[in-house]
Amino acid sequence: MPAIALNSQNLPYSDPLHPIVVHFVIAMVFFSLFCDVVGYFTRNAGLLEVGFWNMFVAAIAIFVAIIFGQLEAGLAQVYPAVQSTMNFHTVMGWSLGAIIAAITAWRLIIRDRNPLKVPPAYLGVATLLICLVFLQVYLGSKLFWVYGLHVEPVVQAMQQGVSP
Repeated sequence: MPAIALNSQNLPYSDPLHPIVVHFVIAMVFFSLFCDVVGYFTRNAGLLEVGFWNMFVAAIAIFVAIIFGQLEAGLAQVYPAVQSTMNFHTVMGWSLGAIIAAITAWRLIIRDRNPLKVPPAYLGVATLLICLVFLQVYLGSKLFWVYGLHVEPVVQAMQQGVSP
């Protein structure tokens, strides 16, 4: 079987797709909470509906992000200094997938029972979710900006035998 050609970023396609999908998920989760909080205080059912659908789409999109993240992590040239951050980022990604799916299921139940309101407990849990998302963003940023995963000069240096 012929090997798949990798580009200068050590990927089989032009740019990393994981960050693109992840930013979509981050925006959807943040916007969902924003709409739910504003909808809660203004009693605006339309905003609560928007909040629900944003969380619903985020629950699907996060698994697309996880798939690309796993693929791109497998293609990354991981050196010892990166390993613990990469492992934590991976565990957090899968955990966030499960958490967002669970919160979305809870939100669906809330919506089915009374589409005109959300309980404060849901808003509290969604706020904790935002904190976890911030942690995950920090870890992902560290993998790219500090450790240089899939960054052309780092990939080229490692291919030439230079170890960071």
